[in-house]
Amino acid sequence: MTSSVGRARIDPVTLNIAYMPNYSSLVEVVTADQMGYFEEQGITVNLVEFADGPTIIAAMENGSIDIGYIGSGAHKLCINGRAKIFCFAHCGNGDAVMALKTHGIEKAEDLKGKVVGYASGTSSESILKKTLASAGLTMDDITAMEMDASGIVSAMISGSLDACALWSPSTLAVSTELGDDVVKLADNLSFADQSASVSSWICMSKYADEKSDVLLRYVKALYKAKDYRANPANAEQISHWIADQCALDYETVYAQRGDAEWLTSAEMVTEIEDGTMEKLYKSQQNGFIASGDVEAEVPVSDYVMFDLMLEATK
Repeated sequence: MTSSVGRARIDPVTLNIAYMPNYSSLVEVVTADQMGYFEEQGITVNLVEFADGPTIIAAMENGSIDIGYIGSGAHKLCINGRAKIFCFAHCGNGDAVMALKTHGIEKAEDLKGKVVGYASGTSSESILKKTLASAGLTMDDITAMEMDASGIVSAMISGSLDACALWSPSTLAVSTELGDDVVKLADNLSFADQSASVSSWICMSKYADEKSDVLLRYVKALYKAKDYRANPANAEQISHWIADQCALDYETVYAQRGDAEWLTSAEMVTEIEDGTMEKLYKSQQNGFIASGDVEAEVPVSDYVMFDLMLEATK
């Protein structure tokens, strides 16, 4: 059977969607699912949890995932040609570099010689490098411990790390457990003028070429979810949905509702049309070039599908 949207008849499709267990990653996709916006587009979603963006991209490369959400750190892989961005998600402020005052750290310069936990290839690594650079330091000036997010939280709580770079809700977990001993050295807003912290929806280039109609339907559903999400009055309901999906405490999820700027679909389209969004992605790319994660400038249009985002409004 086929489903219909307006006059157009469309074939039903089931998509394997990769997410990370936090508000920012799930806010759109869970809303679109729970509100029936995907159903209107003939889409059934199978949500699959991952720890980070690079792992999501690897899963898309092996064919087990169709579409994924990534945070800022994994965008360097898109710039380097490993995936395509087909929809903007948001600009976030959920990443932070945090340290323990009792370990002699009050400012970024104090990280020199300290043991710092981070997750390689993610926004954790990105914000750590920026924070170090702001203090005239590099990764060579610290003892960098590569770990996953849960390991970093445990190591911070046990005191085996001096500092860490994490994303929400792990940042909230560290703050809650350690209280006044935690000092935030930097967050995404600290570097807003250098490198925008953009999150996006991505797929493989081949998928973008062969399944553009599916992506278009997906984005149409996301636009409705963006509008529902943008109303602060809906944050409570959305948090319950996300908590159920991730088996997390509701209060922990609800506390993450301020981790990003939540644009409506109309506001997002305006930013595409006036060039603001391209500048955000360019700023993000400049940050990766400065850190050495991207060798040379790449046209944003090579990896961000603005045309599809605009077509989804029709």
